[in-house]
Parts: sequence; structure tokens; C-alpha cells
Amino acid sequence: MTQAPLHDRYAGLRADLGAAAAAALLVLVAVLVGRHIQDTRRTLFVHWPPLFADWDPHVGPGTPAAVLVAGAVVAYGPSVAARLGWRRLLLAAWAAALAWTWSLALVDGWQRGVAGRLTTRNEYLTVIGRFHDVPAALRDFTHHIVSGSPDPWPAHIAGHPPAATLTFVLLDRIGLRGGGWAGAWCITVGATACVAVLVTVRALAGEQPARRAAPFLVPAPAAVWVGASADGYFAAVAAWSVALLSLAVTGRSSAWAAGSGLLYGLVCYLSYGLTLFALIGAAVLVAGRRGLRERPALLLLLLAGAAIVPLAFTLAGFDWADGYRLLVTRYYQGVGGTRPYGYWVWANLACTTLTTGLATAAGLRRAGTALAHRHTPPRPETHPTTPQPPPTPNEHRPTLAEKEPTSTENRTALAEHRPTPAKAQPASAEVRLAFLVAAALVAVLAADLSGMSKAETERIWLPFAMWLLAAGALLPRPRAWLAAQAVLALLLNHLLFTGW
Repeated sequence: MTQAPLHDRYAGLRADLGAAAAAALLVLVAVLVGRHIQDTRRTLFVHWPPLFADWDPHVGPGTPAAVLVAGAVVAYGPSVAARLGWRRLLLAAWAAALAWTWSLALVDGWQRGVAGRLTTRNEYLTVIGRFHDVPAALRDFTHHIVSGSPDPWPAHIAGHPPAATLTFVLLDRIGLRGGGWAGAWCITVGATACVAVLVTVRALAGEQPARRAAPFLVPAPAAVWVGASADGYFAAVAAWSVALLSLAVTGRSSAWAAGSGLLYGLVCYLSYGLTLFALIGAAVLVAGRRGLRERPALLLLLLAGAAIVPLAFTLAGFDWADGYRLLVTRYYQGVGGTRPYGYWVWANLACTTLTTGLATAAGLRRAGTALAHRHTPPRPETHPTTPQPPPTPNEHRPTLAEKEPTSTENRTALAEHRPTPAKAQPASAEVRLAFLVAAALVAVLAADLSGMSKAETERIWLPFAMWLLAAGALLPRPRAWLAAQAVLALLLNHLLFTGW
């Protein structure tokens, strides 16, 4: 087996550590500068800048489970991801994400960590009584967005299209009432986002990158905010819209394109800002352009599906464009008009660093390198491989990405993320994954520059953060990076009480 020179491998590690150190420095500067601004000017409106959180060291009933889940994923995640059949891997990833998110939420206790999260004065459950007549509430929705209007909506209701609130209204109607059920819904659905990301990565880049990404999608600090916020639920819906599109363009049923459009339409009526998911969808279309050329009807199905939810809400009397215009007014009436853009435009990125972890910073460096050198023959040290598991009945058909040979040597290499011969990992797979991650990063930067997300982006940008986590698949020898991810999440959850 051809190995890269030792100094080259160390150079890659040093660059990864440099990227992680730069990310940590960004967070440190955001904390120090934010503390100074808040102490002297009090214009940030957060107690522990840059996060919307309070300093509150504590342990809780979820602490032992969180430590156990973290240890299990770090110790066994890479090897399990290498050896499980694909469908079992998806189920295991969801189960692990559920266990991790629930345990972190329960560090704060049942009431404070789950049941009470969506019942505070700015949250969705406080207005369910005003939706006894849903059609009338939708027709009247925009009349209560701006502060000073009759009975203005609380902040989160005013800040989102009505599908967000309607989700919890419908849960209430079917008997799943109260904050406990609402929190459980957000955690259970939100944990499926990791499965959607894996499905997409496999469809576009191949099974090996997807298997390498799987452990990084579980112990991420992002889970601190998935449990239990509505944005975790939004993240899952957005992720599945992308996953279905990836299946459609890589040769599965054309109906997936309509399903993708339907979910994207719903996403736009869950959160105004998630219209930026069109950038990630566009990246999927570019990566799967061969399938789109072969079946151009996919685009028509996608657009038809995307029109359904907007048409339904428009006919019901809600004007999305008018709602967004009024939201901008409401945003600048409140703390959004006071919070300094000059701080948050870069401190928001520090929030994202805390949400995605230092491993993601290192993975993004490798993604950038892969894109910059996409026309260069692959180097052995940067292409650890994943074995293909034995075929199972009814397994998905191969994707457009090349299939790699399997051997005992490659199985051992995957579990340890050792370098293997360059021919075992086609450059296109790494580049396609990097391209997908880059699209999510561009969406984050667009949201950041808009100025409509000053603070609280550790929660608001969760839907984009899930895709950044996939960059961990590009890192060799993952266990140390997974440990760093888990430790950061545990520290955030046990030293701070996060709010939204």
C-alpha cells in the first residue's frame, strides 16, 4: 500500500489544528469583546455573549446518560458506522441522536429542559387559544405582527410565518397538548435531520463519505439547541427536503422531486430565513445535473410540489411577502434595532462555531482544500476509505458516485481512518461532499450579512449547521475530533443555561 510521506500527513494535521485554533480564538474574542460591550453599553441583550445564555454550572438527571452516549459514540462510532448495513446505520444514527439530544435536554430537568421550553411568554404554545378558528386566524395573522397593533403576537410567532404556530395548534387538536408533547415532537423529529443528511451525502458523494460523516452528526453541540426548540423541527423538515431532492436527481423515483418541493414550500412557511435553503437545493441540482438532464421533468415536479403550501396559505388569506415586510418593521422596533451589527456580523460566526464544534472548523478547511484542488489528482493521505458492507435485500441502487472496492484491509482502515491507496477514493466523492458543505456555508454567510439575525443564531441557524457537520467526514482518525465535539457539548450544557 502506498503511504504519503510522514511530513505531508503531519502538515495536514497541523493545518487542521490551526483551523480549529483559529475558530477557538474567534469564540474567545467574541466572548471578551461581547462582555465589554454588554458591561459598558448594554446593547447586546444577551447575558453570556455571544450566546443567548446564562452562566449556570449544574448537573441534572440527564448527565450520566449524556456522558455514556458521548463515550460510546467516540469509542465505537467510527467502527460501527463502517460495518453496519446501510439501513441499520440510518436507524442507529437516529437512535443515537435521540439518546444524545434527550440526555442533554434532561441535564436541565424535565420541566426546565423540555416541558417548559415552548411555553414561555415568547413561544408558540402561548397563543394556541387564539387559533380556535384557524382560517380566521390566518386571514388576520399579519394584523398582529407589528408592535403597537392590537394584541401583537409574541416575538417568535410574529417572527415566523404561521405554519410554525399551526404545527403546535395541530398537535394540540389531536390531543398532544402541552409543553411536554411539544418538546418531545421537536426532539424526535429534529433528530431525524442527521438521517436526512446521511441520505443526501450517500446519494451525491457515495456511501464511504456518508459512513464517515455519520459519527460526526451525533455528538455535535448543535443537539444542545435541538432539544427542545422549534428550530430543531425546522432543521429536520429542511433537511428532508434536500434529501428527497438528492434521491430524485440520482435515479430514484421521480415522485421524490415533488415531495422535495412540497417540503421546501413548507419550510418557507415555517421560517422566512429558511428560503435560503434554495442555495443548498441548487447545489444538489448541480451535483446531480446528469440526472436532471436525463429527466428534465424532475424540475417541473419540484416546482409543482413547491407551489402547494404557498398556494394553500395564500388562498387561506396569509400574504407571505406582506408578513416578511411587517416582520422587518417588528424586528427593528425591538432589540434587533439596538443590537450592533458591527459586533454580531462576526460574533454570529462564533455562535456557529460553538454550535458545530472545532471538528467542523477543521473539516471546513479540508472542504476548502478539496474544492481548490478539485482538478488535481488525489493524494493518498487525504483519502481514507470506507468499505462497502455486504449487500442486503432491497438495498438502494448505486448512486452516480463511483463504487469503491472492498477488502479486509480497507475495512480496518475505515474504522481507524488510516490512509489507503488514492484509487480507492475517487476525488469526485470528496469534492461533491465539499461542494454540498460549501453551499450550506454560503447560506450561513448570506443570512449573516442580511442583518436579520443578530444574536441567537446558535438556534436560528440550526438547519444550516446540520449540513456543516458533514465536513467531519473529511477528517482522518476521527476519534479525537469526536471527543472534542462531545466535550464541548457537555461543557456548554452543564456550564450554561441556554435560552431562546
